[in-house]
Parts: sequence; C-alpha cells; structure tokens
Amino acid sequence: MTQTVAIVTGAAGDIGRAIAGRLADDHDIILLVDIDLAAAEKAARGLGPAERFVALSCDVTNAQSVGEMAKRAAALGSVKTLINNAGAARAVSLQTTTPEDWRADNALNLEAPFLCFHAVADLLKASQGSVVNIASVNGMGVFGHPAYSAAKAGLLHFTKLVAVEYGKFGIRSNAVAPGTVRTQAWEARAAANPNVFEEARRWYPLQRVVDPKDVANAVGFFAGPQATGITGVCLPVDCGLTAGQAELARTFSQSSDY
Repeated sequence: MTQTVAIVTGAAGDIGRAIAGRLADDHDIILLVDIDLAAAEKAARGLGPAERFVALSCDVTNAQSVGEMAKRAAALGSVKTLINNAGAARAVSLQTTTPEDWRADNALNLEAPFLCFHAVADLLKASQGSVVNIASVNGMGVFGHPAYSAAKAGLLHFTKLVAVEYGKFGIRSNAVAPGTVRTQAWEARAAANPNVFEEARRWYPLQRVVDPKDVANAVGFFAGPQATGITGVCLPVDCGLTAGQAELARTFSQSSDY
C-alpha cells in the first residue's frame, strides 16, 4: 500500500515542528522542509525515526529548489498534504520598510506558498489532498510588520483561489491565522523585555498567547478526515484577539464586567 506523505515547510521552527508531530497521527511520512538542513534534521530526529520523519533542505522562494522538493516528496509516496508554514517578518513599520524588505517579505510569505503549491498541485490532484496555509491575524488587521501583513492578507486570498479553482479535483485549501505564538522568537523578545507576555495577554480574551500545539491541532483538523467538507476558510487561532478586546470594551462601556 502506498504511504501517505505530508510536506511541512519551515519545519525546523517551533510551529513547524509541532505541526509535523501532529500530522504524524494520520500520515505515514512527514517531509520536514527548511532552508536550514541541520535544524530540520534535528527537528526530525526529535520527532521520531528517520523512515517516518525526513528532513530536506529547500529554499521555498526558489522555483528550482521547490521543484526538487516536489520530486523528493513524490518519491516518498502519495503526497496528501501541503503545509505552507515558512514565514518571517522584517521591518516593523511602514515608515521603516525598504523596497528590499517589502520584496523579501512578499517572496517568503506569499510567493513561496504559490511556488510550493504549483509544484505539488498534480500530486495533490492524484491524492485528492489538501493544502493548509499558515497565515496570521496580521493579514486580517493592523498589528505591525506591514510587508509581512500585506503578504499574509494576500495568502488568505490565495487560499480561496485554490479552493475555488482546484475544488473540482478534490483538493481542499484552508488557512490558519495564529495570533501571538510563544516561540523562540518571542523568548528572545522576552529576554529584552521580561514583561512582554504580560503586556500582550491583556489584549487576548483568553488571557494567554497561543502555543504551537494550538496551531498544530487546527492544522491537523483541516488536514484530517473530519474536515473533508471544509474548504476556502480561515480559522483564527488567536485566543480571541480578532473577536475583540475586553480592555477596549471596558473603556467604552465603563463596565467592570469586561
């Protein structure tokens, strides 16, 4: 019987690693793709045996590199799932964003998911598989990092484009939009400002920030059998951030109930 394969880009990071671990519940092989091969291999070995967790170096902003990645994935089995997780943000404000930063953020956060999907589309047709794009609440509202945010907004629309055009092939396309996720990147910010999480959590109705496992569970749902009738949607995993802010409601209503 042909083994099922899930591709996770940016797999060496905290969120990517959590997603790879979760997808192992219903996929035979997880291809952990990252530009940093050593980091991808470390993540793979931490998750399980080499025959199930395969590390691969790939520059997802380079079409040739992505094409080689698709060939490697096809050689492993039936590609059932593509997770476009690789991403990063550079300039923190529009006034400080350079043209180079703008292009770089769009290349990684918007063009790369297109390249990856384009490379494996025929493989997903064959398996009637699915793609899950890791977007961000930044694509839904203004929370800083403008070039990254504009790219993520584009990624949300790209998610719908795939859902509508490729639905006839049985391919599903959905997005997950995390809020603040407690990753190593945030730990570095916490070292510079020990109160950063305390400052952040007051904006979240659940009074906490997101854990990588929260994102992974949402991805696992979209990629799994319980979501076979769902396509073209974005699921915020943001501890309530985009629902509203209790602090703002308290100010406007002057009620201590918020």
